[in-house]
Amino acid sequence: MKILLTGVTGYIAQRLLPVLLQQGHQVVCCVRDKSRFNNKYDSPNISIVETDFLDKDSLQNIPNDIDLAYYLIHSMATEEGDFTSMEQTCAVNFKDRIEQTNAKQVVYLSGIVNENALSKHLSSRKNVEHILSQSTFALTTLRAGIIVGSGSASFEIIRDLVEKLPVMIAPRWLKTKCQPIAIRNVVEFLSGVVGKTETYNKTYDIGGPDILNYKEMLLRFAKVRGLKRRIGIVPVMTPKISSYWLYFVTATSFALAKNLVNSMKVEVICKPNNLASMLGIELIDYDTSIKLAFDKIEQNQVLSSWKDAQTSGIFRNGLLQYIEVPVNGCFKDVRKRKMIDPKNTLDKIWALGGRTGWYYGNWLWEIRGIIDQMAGGVGMRRGRRSATEIRAGEALDFWRVLIASKQEKRLLLYAEMKLPGEAWLEFKMDDDNVLTQTATFRPLGLWGRIYWYAVLPFHGFIFRGLINNL
Repeated sequence: MKILLTGVTGYIAQRLLPVLLQQGHQVVCCVRDKSRFNNKYDSPNISIVETDFLDKDSLQNIPNDIDLAYYLIHSMATEEGDFTSMEQTCAVNFKDRIEQTNAKQVVYLSGIVNENALSKHLSSRKNVEHILSQSTFALTTLRAGIIVGSGSASFEIIRDLVEKLPVMIAPRWLKTKCQPIAIRNVVEFLSGVVGKTETYNKTYDIGGPDILNYKEMLLRFAKVRGLKRRIGIVPVMTPKISSYWLYFVTATSFALAKNLVNSMKVEVICKPNNLASMLGIELIDYDTSIKLAFDKIEQNQVLSSWKDAQTSGIFRNGLLQYIEVPVNGCFKDVRKRKMIDPKNTLDKIWALGGRTGWYYGNWLWEIRGIIDQMAGGVGMRRGRRSATEIRAGEALDFWRVLIASKQEKRLLLYAEMKLPGEAWLEFKMDDDNVLTQTATFRPLGLWGRIYWYAVLPFHGFIFRGLINNL
């Protein structure tokens, strides 16, 4: 079967893609920017088309001979514009184009919407569902609540809270009930409904066997991790304060934190259905979901992370325009060192950031991250997906990876922190075993130049210490 996969650089689609390929399907991957998609699959059954679902004309790149399409596009974490109108525009454009193809079925992953009073996020999901249902193709909608898996937003936010805070003073929405589901089950449901005519034009709530409130989820997470935690609930914490609480304690952006808080006030419990038994899926309980997630983390096998989709809004038009590092009108800090052990140096470069740190003056990097976070930036909290692998398009602390080529022995990063200008950091090794480390800053106006000279003394020993230790 020829399948169109949207949202392919997102958390869910990256988990679904290898399963579809393993099942023998031909998969057409829709990406807004090819440079953000790392095609690590040596398969003739995968092809890539560039599309922007906000740009109707670009959807003509979608082939007509597809049999099925997945709609996995969500904009809840966007830092720019109104995500509700963006999601509506994307859904209308998608529907109109898919109706022109041979596709008989569309599979949409939505959110559980079983209450009358819905958050903006869940209302938007429901609206998208309504748009897609008014079509000539058959729609299969799967509605999920909290998804638990290595790299998922819910998992990483819960992990941050539990591992950072021995005692939590939390808002009353921690009493809200939900029905978490393991990422493995989500992928099984998504792949299981392919071509199943009995699921056409039907909606299914999907969830695990446990119904828990958020406080119980935090405490059970702590128990699985062997941690003792205490949680006190106060009724006076407003949604805005709650959003800031999540923003400063976890790796989430403020935009996502705000939408999550509003959604967490709504119960997301599944309506009973027979889909799991129909597809032969064994539901995984919450505690086992956590253990499976940490198995992947400990084996360094996290396939995707929600943080890679969390951007500052800089890359709305793609990464390609930033890959060519400018020369004119820029300040540069260029350092070169002869390498004693090039392989070891390359391995160190590929391990930069995250838990490894920056090899020199880590506390200064952390302070810069805190300053950025206070200014509404991404800060250093995103870390990295893998301790040893880097792919183009991924987040790496407050950087975005533009180029990561071990063959070329080159790593190029672009700063997503709040700056009065633009910044690049590049590591490149030549055939003479010389490592060149280049920090480039293109200032924006007078404030950009003042900023560069203000931080210049710190660059002197931070960048010198970094290349020396590499």
